[in-house]
Amino acid sequence: MQRRQFHASLLGLAAAATLPPLHAQEALREGSDYRRLAKPVPVDAGPGQVEVLEFFAYSCIHCYRFEPLMTAWMRKLPKEVIVRRVPVGFNAAFEPMQRLYYTLEALGRLNDLHEKAFKAVHEDKVRFASLDVVADWAAKQGLDRQAFTQTYQSFGVSGKVKRALQLQDAYEVDATPSLGIAGRYLVPGQAARTLVIADALIARARQA
Repeated sequence: MQRRQFHASLLGLAAAATLPPLHAQEALREGSDYRRLAKPVPVDAGPGQVEVLEFFAYSCIHCYRFEPLMTAWMRKLPKEVIVRRVPVGFNAAFEPMQRLYYTLEALGRLNDLHEKAFKAVHEDKVRFASLDVVADWAAKQGLDRQAFTQTYQSFGVSGKVKRALQLQDAYEVDATPSLGIAGRYLVPGQAARTLVIADALIARARQA
């Protein structure tokens, strides 16, 4: 779990996977399983939809381990549940990674390069700390370096980075991975159990 102060830990994936599902919303423990936001956050989802935000960082080892679980979970969601990923920016060192994510999104390459960006950091030990490093990596993935650089530095990407910072503050995110649910709840990373809790909160939001 990557925090503003860079410490703490998650439950192990194997251990978390053995946790029983929550069969009733009453089983949720406010304050430990999730936090209710003091001030609701406006959402982009339409009527009848539930918005889920995944707050993550490419440099977070727990986000890397959580990614396969998150991806598999997303594939099973009903169409009424809208998921968006939000790269966090706990300090200035995170900005190149935020810009990388939104540049890949703008260029239509998230589907094939999002997971590879994680692997670059945690397996190949690439440190996405500057435009030069990020652009070098992108070029090795077959992207046009000039087009990538222009998009990376664009007003559109800058705006999305700013919006990501606003969202992480509004949801009071202090660690990754975390899930924001329906503009009302924040679920701290608890490995596979995170998604069990998210399912219960989504069901609650759909009934409201």
